[in-house]
Amino acid sequence: MEEKRINKAISDTGYCSRRVADGLIDSGRVTVNGQVAVMGLKVTAEDEIRVDGNLISHKPPTVYIALNKPRGIECTTNRKTRNNIVDFVKHKERIFPVGRLDKDSEGLILLTNDGDIVNKILRARNNHEKEYIVRVNRPINAEFIRRMGQGVPILGTVTRKSVVEKLDDYTFRIILTQGLNRQIRRMCEYLGYTVVALKRIRIMNIHLGDLKLGTYRNLSPLELSELNLLLTDSKKTIE
Repeated sequence: MEEKRINKAISDTGYCSRRVADGLIDSGRVTVNGQVAVMGLKVTAEDEIRVDGNLISHKPPTVYIALNKPRGIECTTNRKTRNNIVDFVKHKERIFPVGRLDKDSEGLILLTNDGDIVNKILRARNNHEKEYIVRVNRPINAEFIRRMGQGVPILGTVTRKSVVEKLDDYTFRIILTQGLNRQIRRMCEYLGYTVVALKRIRIMNIHLGDLKLGTYRNLSPLELSELNLLLTDSKKTIE
């Protein structure tokens, strides 16, 4: 019978991501067959896994959804946080966001209970594209577009080269392949601009399209097929 490390087994149930599972294990909240689990423990489908005494061994149907997140919603699974994304979506399955979209931004974010696909997408070195439409507080010039595209020093590093296109005097499109904390806002601030509106419109092959603000949809079989193809060469986190 196949054995898995305990963190992956928890993630595969859709209860949480593997990283969150590590924290649960480390804090002694996970038991296997009545015994407190330790990091690295291997389990099988016959083992009884509980978190805080609640059985989680059952694997629910896999869920993949695209949400057009409004401003003001926090991309956290912490139910104690006001306006958290889990309570906003109110999905019947236990799902979690793939990455983050800061509270002041809106647009596309994916949610799922598939821990493996989360780990693949979040590995920045896989160069997965994310596309944004950004509006700033003053007119954009050619030097701004050039410097945004070449890379800007923030957070102790220089951002990767990106594709940047001016849409009008105050608005530009940018395609990133990394996800530093509040990256676009920090890049603009370094160049003397302030972001007044930021919308993510694409993650890899998944487009926001005409999805209404505050609503979500299931990913189509074609989108999932294309997504998995794009992730073929992406390595999972170490088990």
